Amino acid sequence: MFHGWRVVAACFVIAAFAWGLGLFGSSVYLQGVTAAHGWPIAEVASAITLFFVVSALVQRTVGRSIDRWGPRPVLSLGAVSMCLGVALIGQVSAPCQLYPCFVLIGVGWSTLSTTGIAATVAPWFERHQGRSMTFAIMGASVGAIAGVPLLLLAIAKLGLAHGLVATAIVAALVLLPLIGRALRFRSPGEIGQRRDGDAAPLDSVASRPVPPAATHGNPRLLLWSAALGFALGLTVQIGFITHHVTLAGPLLGTAGAGLLVSATGATAFAGRLVLARIVDRVNVRRLACLIMALQMTALLAIALWPTAPVLVVASLVYGYGIGHVTTLGPVVVRREFGAAAFGATYGAAATVIQLTSAFGPALFGILRDSFGGYGPGLMIASLMTALGGLSLLIGSRAVRPARRP
Repeated sequence: MFHGWRVVAACFVIAAFAWGLGLFGSSVYLQGVTAAHGWPIAEVASAITLFFVVSALVQRTVGRSIDRWGPRPVLSLGAVSMCLGVALIGQVSAPCQLYPCFVLIGVGWSTLSTTGIAATVAPWFERHQGRSMTFAIMGASVGAIAGVPLLLLAIAKLGLAHGLVATAIVAALVLLPLIGRALRFRSPGEIGQRRDGDAAPLDSVASRPVPPAATHGNPRLLLWSAALGFALGLTVQIGFITHHVTLAGPLLGTAGAGLLVSATGATAFAGRLVLARIVDRVNVRRLACLIMALQMTALLAIALWPTAPVLVVASLVYGYGIGHVTTLGPVVVRREFGAAAFGATYGAAATVIQLTSAFGPALFGILRDSFGGYGPGLMIASLMTALGGLSLLIGSRAVRPARRP
């Protein structure tokens, strides 16, 4: 078996824990901490925002470190950091103590999420670059489907403090051995294999790859239009995910809100399954624009018709887009810039994406507290999503069709 697919499988499991304890787990931490201590939502959301800010600031370092030293030491450090941060959240007794917890989670998220996974998978594939990354990041949907209910169950059964400690221990026992074994090789050349598991020499005409679009287009416009587009889309996406339990609670109850978050994760999983089948055959920028238009419509529906049926349907539609938008960022950069120094290239874009999207939780919290509800904020979020799609569409004009040599 081509070892690259073992790397993809390991990254699938890593993504499940990273998104379950990181991005999707943030909504549980927001609800759990505010319920346990009675602190304002905006204050706790601001601490969660720090988690995304820290992650943004070290994205480029993560990419370069993986390019230089390989994924195993970088992702191992991230796993330890995330597990420690999760365990400490349940021990806080003042709002200021949340900040170092989320700093640790931010370091872990930066290494175990999109940049770390994409940089780990990128050297192993050429023809299947989109499919491999999609399958690897598909674990994020498992993190949403299973992570939120399990976190809520652990907190309900053991309490906030003991429940989060138990969760962190389980995560460490799974992630550290997996990373140590499956990610011990950096590229197929180290074990005498070639990208995609091809048996033919790399210099044969049949296996010669299409030159990256950046070599015959406008690389600056390509990179930064993608960074801005996904930054706006993910700012809204992260804010929505973080506040999803709190948003849905008044209409569905805490248990119902948790089930809706899981169902949203399931539609994200379905979206990634569809994406895996088509991603290597479509214009990924235009696909991302279409998905953002779909998400914009879902947000407007929730804002204009805040009823339980609309909330459920629109959340499921929005979730389908989550699976695409989260995955397509690195796929766009990998296709347009190639595998060489992918970690550093995508790390630069990811810095902008993560630094901007870091303010999603705080933005939603501030808008909610300012307007006394989520409706106006969701309308603003829909406009931001539309602008993200427009940025991607503008950047697509810098891509000229490549020809095989």
